[in-house]
Amino acid sequence: MYFTALLARTEDGWEASDTELDDVESLDELADLARAASPDDEPVLVCIEQEGAWFGIVRVDGEEDPRIFVSDASRAMRSAWGEILISDELLGREPRATVVPEEPEDLDGTEEGPSSEALVEEDPPPHETIPAGPVGDPELMDDFGIEARTVLTLTPENALGEIADALGCAEVLEAVR
Repeated sequence: MYFTALLARTEDGWEASDTELDDVESLDELADLARAASPDDEPVLVCIEQEGAWFGIVRVDGEEDPRIFVSDASRAMRSAWGEILISDELLGREPRATVVPEEPEDLDGTEEGPSSEALVEEDPPPHETIPAGPVGDPELMDDFGIEARTVLTLTPENALGEIADALGCAEVLEAVR
């Protein structure tokens, strides 16, 4: 079971909304949804929690690239959310190579229809498996008074509550839980 919420900073403080994220299929779509929650380009935190197994925070500031922290990459990758949040870049490795077959030309100089070969992604070498433990940017909430070392010590069972406490919006978050 997942719990997801958007925390948007406004001039009146933090506002929370439980947003249905079932239709979100990419990090770009998630970032766009977060941006829509803050018309003034104020920071938005997308909070994702899976029943005490892992949590993730995505911070979106206006048009900047999202900043991501995931508490346990190997557990998160067992879910659809992990596949959206955890990229090769977040893991600090080179993107996997994609092989694109060349289109053969017919003898009359025209191209044949699409090749029967699809794009092939190479599997990462065994040493590049998904690590157990945190990945991403633990400093994504430093300017809110939540230091990286605090983020790294949060447990999935109470992380979002502790974050909301530190932001001063625990009641707002609990109202949407």
